[in-house]
Amino acid sequence: MKVQEVIEAILSDSCGDMRLEKTGDQIICGNHNSEVQGIVTTFMATMDVIKKAIAVGANMIITHEPTFYTGWDETDWLKDDPLYLAKKKLIEENNIVIWRYHDYMHLGKTDRIYDGLLQEIGWENNLLEENPPFIYKINEITLAELAKFFKLKLSMDVIQIVGNPEMKCSKVGVLVGGGSLGLGREQMPMELMRNHNLDVMVCGEITEWTLCAYVNDATMLGLEKGMIVVGHERSEEWGMKYMEQWLKPLVNNIPVTFIDAKEPFLYF
Repeated sequence: MKVQEVIEAILSDSCGDMRLEKTGDQIICGNHNSEVQGIVTTFMATMDVIKKAIAVGANMIITHEPTFYTGWDETDWLKDDPLYLAKKKLIEENNIVIWRYHDYMHLGKTDRIYDGLLQEIGWENNLLEENPPFIYKINEITLAELAKFFKLKLSMDVIQIVGNPEMKCSKVGVLVGGGSLGLGREQMPMELMRNHNLDVMVCGEITEWTLCAYVNDATMLGLEKGMIVVGHERSEEWGMKYMEQWLKPLVNNIPVTFIDAKEPFLYF
């Protein structure tokens, strides 16, 4: 299969005939007519991910997030940047094609980033509502216990919470990635927490003056509200892990490998 055939198979499986007029889901590097020898799925095509893709013999990387540091992978500002030139050289010398799969992944018949997270944490039977925030009903535990659960399930070294660690929680909302920033409406996460009477919101990205402050003030008033911050990458990587499973039947015998981009942070 050629690169464009792989892309069309993915888009059709995700969204049927629906196509967006404007999208960041583009071929970022390489040629759409290249013959695909192996595919890597990942949250982000970092230098380490590219090197690992080369090592496993893959020449197509499907990344959820940008490769060149802006939402639209704009490179005009990077033309003389030594970091960009080194990354571009590695990609081109090894004939790697990088395709971004983001918008269609979230807008498909199901949001496949949430699908992957749901599978990873094992909450398939806990789902109450299927529109973001995905809302779950769990057996009552403390906020601290729930944080430890996510820390273990998502292989995290450090996890942040807002709220009383001993508060009880059973109704949990999840906003992955940048969803917890409000998607253009800063008040959106707080409205969702209020309107759905959530005990806890599990978040990807945060802005400290929005949901963080809302939950913090609620705690100071003695209200039982909590927030768990897992970060953008840890909340979305699992959709790309899950993609390895459903992509294999679509691309015949082409090897598909998931490579974890991993958290970018070191903790001291």
